[in-house]
Amino acid sequence: MEYVKVAQTTEVMDGAKKRIDLGDRVLLVTNIHGQYYAMDNRCPHMGGSLYDGKLEGDHIICPKHGTVFDVKTGKVVQNGKIAFIKLNVSDVNAYPVKVEGTDILIGME
Repeated sequence: MEYVKVAQTTEVMDGAKKRIDLGDRVLLVTNIHGQYYAMDNRCPHMGGSLYDGKLEGDHIICPKHGTVFDVKTGKVVQNGKIAFIKLNVSDVNAYPVKVEGTDILIGME
Protein backbone atom coordinates (compact mmCIF):
# COMPACT_ATOMS: atom_id res chain seq x y z
CA MET A 1 0.00 0.00 0.00
CA GLU A 2 1.26 3.45 -0.90
CA TYR A 3 0.56 6.42 1.37
CA VAL A 4 -0.06 9.74 -0.36
CA LYS A 5 0.23 13.15 1.33
CA VAL A 6 -3.10 14.96 0.96
CA ALA A 7 -3.10 17.79 3.49
CA GLN A 8 -1.57 19.36 6.57
CA THR A 9 -3.07 18.87 10.03
CA THR A 10 -3.57 22.65 10.25
CA GLU A 11 -5.97 22.43 7.28
CA VAL A 12 -8.41 20.09 9.06
CA MET A 13 -9.13 21.29 12.59
CA ASP A 14 -11.00 19.20 15.19
CA GLY A 15 -14.61 18.69 14.10
CA ALA A 16 -13.86 19.85 10.55
CA LYS A 17 -13.82 18.24 7.12
CA LYS A 18 -11.91 18.77 3.89
CA ARG A 19 -12.57 17.69 0.33
CA ILE A 20 -9.52 16.17 -1.37
CA ASP A 21 -9.17 15.74 -5.14
CA LEU A 22 -6.74 12.89 -5.66
CA GLY A 23 -6.41 11.92 -9.32
CA ASP A 24 -9.71 10.39 -10.40
CA ARG A 25 -10.93 10.08 -6.79
CA VAL A 26 -12.56 12.65 -4.58
CA LEU A 27 -12.17 11.95 -0.87
CA LEU A 28 -13.49 13.39 2.35
CA VAL A 29 -11.03 13.83 5.23
CA THR A 30 -12.35 14.52 8.72
CA ASN A 31 -10.76 15.24 12.09
CA ILE A 32 -12.61 13.79 15.06
CA HIS A 33 -10.89 14.65 18.36
CA GLY A 34 -7.44 14.67 16.76
CA GLN A 35 -7.92 11.45 14.79
CA TYR A 36 -8.07 11.76 11.01
CA TYR A 37 -10.30 9.64 8.78
CA ALA A 38 -10.71 9.38 5.01
CA MET A 39 -13.53 8.02 2.88
CA ASP A 40 -15.00 8.44 -0.58
CA ASN A 41 -16.76 11.78 -0.88
CA ARG A 42 -19.49 10.55 -3.22
CA CYS A 43 -22.66 9.01 -1.81
CA PRO A 44 -23.33 5.75 -3.68
CA HIS A 45 -27.06 6.43 -3.98
CA MET A 46 -27.35 9.69 -5.92
CA GLY A 47 -23.74 10.83 -6.08
CA GLY A 48 -24.15 13.62 -3.54
CA SER A 49 -21.01 15.24 -2.18
CA LEU A 50 -20.66 14.18 1.44
CA TYR A 51 -18.47 17.23 1.97
CA ASP A 52 -21.66 19.28 1.50
CA GLY A 53 -23.36 17.24 4.22
CA LYS A 54 -23.49 17.96 7.93
CA LEU A 55 -20.76 16.49 10.15
CA GLU A 56 -22.21 15.48 13.54
CA GLY A 57 -19.66 13.85 15.80
CA ASP A 58 -18.26 10.93 13.84
CA HIS A 59 -21.18 10.83 11.38
CA ILE A 60 -21.66 12.63 8.07
CA ILE A 61 -25.16 13.12 6.67
CA CYS A 62 -25.73 13.02 2.91
CA PRO A 63 -27.24 16.35 1.84
CA LYS A 64 -29.38 14.73 -0.89
CA HIS A 65 -31.42 12.22 1.12
CA GLY A 66 -30.17 12.10 4.71
CA THR A 67 -28.30 8.78 4.78
CA VAL A 68 -25.89 8.81 7.74
CA PHE A 69 -22.37 7.38 7.32
CA ASP A 70 -19.75 6.64 9.99
CA VAL A 71 -16.66 8.63 8.94
CA LYS A 72 -14.38 6.11 10.69
CA THR A 73 -15.56 3.10 8.68
CA GLY A 74 -17.63 4.37 5.73
CA LYS A 75 -20.50 2.18 6.89
CA VAL A 76 -24.13 3.29 6.72
CA VAL A 77 -25.41 4.05 10.21
CA GLN A 78 -28.92 5.01 9.11
CA ASN A 79 -30.47 4.85 5.66
CA GLY A 80 -32.07 8.01 4.39
CA LYS A 81 -35.33 8.44 2.57
CA ILE A 82 -36.92 10.39 -0.23
CA ALA A 83 -40.47 11.47 0.60
CA PHE A 84 -41.87 8.31 2.21
CA ILE A 85 -39.55 5.87 0.45
CA LYS A 86 -36.84 4.43 2.67
CA LEU A 87 -33.56 3.86 0.83
CA ASN A 88 -31.08 0.99 0.98
CA VAL A 89 -27.73 2.73 0.46
CA SER A 90 -24.37 0.96 0.16
CA ASP A 91 -21.39 1.72 2.38
CA VAL A 92 -18.61 3.95 1.02
CA ASN A 93 -14.93 3.05 0.93
CA ALA A 94 -12.85 4.14 3.90
CA TYR A 95 -9.07 4.50 3.66
CA PRO A 96 -6.28 4.14 6.23
CA VAL A 97 -4.82 7.43 7.41
CA LYS A 98 -1.57 8.18 9.15
CA VAL A 99 -0.01 11.41 10.30
CA GLU A 100 3.72 12.07 9.98
CA GLY A 101 4.65 15.33 11.64
CA THR A 102 2.01 17.68 10.27
CA ASP A 103 1.40 15.71 7.05
CA ILE A 104 -1.85 13.77 6.60
CA LEU A 105 -1.30 10.68 4.44
CA ILE A 106 -3.94 8.36 2.98
CA GLY A 107 -3.24 4.74 2.10
CA MET A 108 -4.12 3.98 -1.52
CA GLU A 109 -3.94 0.65 -3.30
